[in-house]
Amino acid sequence: MKVAEAVGRALVASGVGQVFGVVGSGNFHVTNAMVAAGARFVATRHEGGAATMADAYARVSGAVAAVSVHQGCGYTNALTGIGEAAKSRTPLVVVAAEASQPRSNFAVDQDALARALGAGVARVTSAADAVAQACDAVRTAVQERRTVVLNLPLHVQAEDAPDAAHALAAVRPPSPRPAVAPADTDVAALADLLTRAERPVLLAGRGARGPGCRAALEALAERCGALLATSAVARGLFAGNPWSLDVAGGFASPLAAELLQGADVLVSWGCSLTMWTTRHGRLIGADTTLVQVDDDPAALGANRPVALGITGDVLLTARRTLAALGDHDALAHRTPGTASALAARLRWRDLPYEDTSTRDRIDPRTLSIALDDILPAERVIGVDSGNFMGYPTMYLSVPDEQGLCFTQAFQSIGLGLATTVGAALARPDRLAVAALGDGGLMMSAVELDTVRRLGIPLVIVVYNDDAYGAEVHHFGPDGFPLATVRFPDTDIAAVARGYGFQAVTVRTRDDLKAVEEWVAGPRSAPLLIDAKVVRERGAWWLEEAFRGH
Repeated sequence: MKVAEAVGRALVASGVGQVFGVVGSGNFHVTNAMVAAGARFVATRHEGGAATMADAYARVSGAVAAVSVHQGCGYTNALTGIGEAAKSRTPLVVVAAEASQPRSNFAVDQDALARALGAGVARVTSAADAVAQACDAVRTAVQERRTVVLNLPLHVQAEDAPDAAHALAAVRPPSPRPAVAPADTDVAALADLLTRAERPVLLAGRGARGPGCRAALEALAERCGALLATSAVARGLFAGNPWSLDVAGGFASPLAAELLQGADVLVSWGCSLTMWTTRHGRLIGADTTLVQVDDDPAALGANRPVALGITGDVLLTARRTLAALGDHDALAHRTPGTASALAARLRWRDLPYEDTSTRDRIDPRTLSIALDDILPAERVIGVDSGNFMGYPTMYLSVPDEQGLCFTQAFQSIGLGLATTVGAALARPDRLAVAALGDGGLMMSAVELDTVRRLGIPLVIVVYNDDAYGAEVHHFGPDGFPLATVRFPDTDIAAVARGYGFQAVTVRTRDDLKAVEEWVAGPRSAPLLIDAKVVRERGAWWLEEAFRGH
């Protein structure tokens, strides 16, 4: 058995069941070995799409995934997707062939590129150690929550792997990341703060999306009278809870922002408290006691100074804090007035607005509210980056924490379509909805073929303003020329039809009748909605975004 085959089989035996990639000569044999061992392989049209699909699949499924790329240029094509995954701490293995000869046209310092993106680096260095080194890469990805680049030098791939069958027979998936128990003193300190709190809020992030976390945090909030909120990546965690503020940060509604700023104790659970989640700190009141719970001690206080930092698993810490509270029972924020306010004016769609739709262009709020009503509630949404992104993120409801796949750690446009494909494959029981800008769609249009080839009944909504809208609204008011960020009108619906999609151009609310018919029909082909949106004003969150550049 050659090393390439042994590595492919070892990766699958270690728990990698889903692989995305573009196959070339360098990763041909290892990819085929993974397929032969039982992994599902999805051939994408570009390595960037493969990396982002793998990232999204891992996020939504909770399972480690892999992306397979050719040496050199295939690897560099995937770098933006790898960077997004690395910044998001997605457990992902990048199976990268590597040129053996420094003078090869494909030669590039793949280690340096991985480290520059924050990814881990591993390498198969010998035939004798190939199985163990492949398994170690998966173990690192799972237990350290890291994206790991596994380099496979061509000359090592071609060697015979000694006693590979025996080594493979012993391979098992790695155990999950061990849960970190909080210190008793920290639990007691948190319980004391919550006992004395009058306006507590529990803020959940990516680290609170695991099994049992919702129930544990809701029970704790019920006991101490706290309100609940999430970061954008955890949106939906408290869906349906009457005391939920939905998303904190730049996307927060005015009422949510008011209640967050008024908290006297704000406890962050598996949330990194970035400038986005805190509005550069402005959502944290001057007199708020800020607590951060995270199983990574390096995360505590990394973005915001905290009064109490607790190293601990979210689920364990929440349960132990609840036990420490005993019979404490406080109403705190949970008053009839708060309840009625949340019911009436928490959601953006319930707030009055001036509909700026014309005969030729539809207001993105009107579009998003209508789509929220038309599309099935059991959905998984992928959102690209751009001026439009707040509308689908906040106006389209999601059923739970797996309903929104938010690949925004790198703030790259062009990832939304691949994100949605990966999420769709992880949750085939739900309608997948890709919310994209025209710039992001045209950047990633090659993956329309992947959607059609896979037979995914996916809906793509293009918020089309014929521009890079964020730049238009950021620089336009100061009189700068905008020709470099505006484009002629493109019939994106026609582009989609060329790939085998059903497609509709939407300029008014009445044009959405075709979407209703698609939802009610057999959904035999994916649907693209080319929504010509009004473009005279920037989104409400845009100023916040440019502060973070």
